[in-house]
Amino acid sequence: MEKDKVERTVVHVELFADNSHHYFGSLAAIFEKLNKEQIGITYGSLRNYGLSANKPYKNKLCVIRKGTLITIPKKQAKNR
Repeated sequence: MEKDKVERTVVHVELFADNSHHYFGSLAAIFEKLNKEQIGITYGSLRNYGLSANKPYKNKLCVIRKGTLITIPKKQAKNR
């Protein structure tokens, strides 16, 4: 028996200052680790921007991309 595949949103933040890459499950999660000075935008402004797979956000400090995490279905034990 296979469990239905669940698509998950992933938000990729690339910081130009140190060429680092960070991956988050939501826009709000970004601001738990990074602050507006590091990425050059506030949470509210980023929400209003309308980030999507076809519309990444970019400024002089970073680029923020939104996508879908691709997974395969998990097989479940028969006696569950």
